[in-house]
Amino acid sequence: MLSKTNQSLALTMSTIAFTVCFAVWTIFAIIGVQIKQDLQLSDTQFSLLIGIPILTGSLVRLFLGIWADQYGGRPIFMVIMLSSALFTWCLTYATTYNMLLLTALGVGLSGGSFVVGISYLSKWYDKQHQGTALGIYGMGNIGAAVTKFVAPIIMVHYGWHAVAKIWAISLVFMAVLFWFFTKDEPQIQAQRAAKASPKSMLESLKPLKKLQVWRFSFYYFFVFGGFVALALWLPRYYIGVYKLDIEIAGMLAASFSVAGSLFRAVGGYLSDKYGARAVMYWTFIVCALCCFLLAYPETEYVIHGIKENKFFSFGWGFIPFTIIVFVLGFFMSLGKAAIYKHIPVYYPNDVGSVAGVVGLIGGLGGFFLPIGFGLMNDTIGVWTSCFMLMFILVATALVWMHVTIVLKERNLKKSKYLPELGEAPIKTK
Repeated sequence: MLSKTNQSLALTMSTIAFTVCFAVWTIFAIIGVQIKQDLQLSDTQFSLLIGIPILTGSLVRLFLGIWADQYGGRPIFMVIMLSSALFTWCLTYATTYNMLLLTALGVGLSGGSFVVGISYLSKWYDKQHQGTALGIYGMGNIGAAVTKFVAPIIMVHYGWHAVAKIWAISLVFMAVLFWFFTKDEPQIQAQRAAKASPKSMLESLKPLKKLQVWRFSFYYFFVFGGFVALALWLPRYYIGVYKLDIEIAGMLAASFSVAGSLFRAVGGYLSDKYGARAVMYWTFIVCALCCFLLAYPETEYVIHGIKENKFFSFGWGFIPFTIIVFVLGFFMSLGKAAIYKHIPVYYPNDVGSVAGVVGLIGGLGGFFLPIGFGLMNDTIGVWTSCFMLMFILVATALVWMHVTIVLKERNLKKSKYLPELGEAPIKTK
């Protein structure tokens, strides 16, 4: 019987630790703006700088997830926090663009914490409560909002070096708290007591042969990768489009991060109650509508009338823009929880590896999409081109999901249960 106290401590401390890690992972969304001005970087160089930590945090997720399954999430989580704290502190010694890129690779280790926490927490909860627990844990994405709210104030008064130092100290402090207030997951304790060997790397990678895993990964490329990309890009967008200062731009961008993080627990609860498939449909349909609206560029029209020309223009002011972006972030948070609801249910013995590859592909979205945004700005020259790209992604995900579900329902008409979809038994005539 699992101890409720240990369960609660595992969930609480993991969520707080992930929040701190995520705040560090997105640190360049704020300090990168000042660095861009100091070093006179282009949009493409800026997007590469903010994307490098996302790349590292994505690529290491698969291996970190497997190691968490093999040796336990607790020690792996602590190593991640301490190592990324070291690199974050080293940022203050970087004086050139190349040095910053190199150090940013180490800062990105903090992003690998997500799959470690998923592997760790999923072993503390049964299937009926995993969606809610993992949804609460996923609220740690709000660390991006913490960075956007707090970092601009510190940076304006003390410089970006102070932000890096404070974030590094916070990681070390959190690592100590996490280690002393949590225990190893029950399966790892039993494995050590029995002196059993952990599963091999090759065996852990077997589920990755299934197309289902890669389909979930593409969904996550949009809902998480797109979330990270916009969380990093929006401060720059607000400054460029609406001519706002960094403090106001950071606060407005933080509303998106809050929406994309705080409501992830709601997504987990809804996935437990109504099924992940229904939540994914809500997510993709609403996100497609939001991206379509945001993709429409500011435009001036001329209507040639009978006696005279009539002129009018269209464009989103920053208030309606912020509202639509908030709605987009809200439904992205539901989708993130719904995707991870599937993993411990269908791959209970391979949570780390499956969560790792899904998180890896999703994280790569957070790396490649900002670079794509920068390249499109430099080549196309239209600010809303970033949302054009986002619309293409979500429309593709929606069509792929719907076609897959329709085909499976046709093939499984006589079956009472659709295992991949995670829905209640289907009544047949």
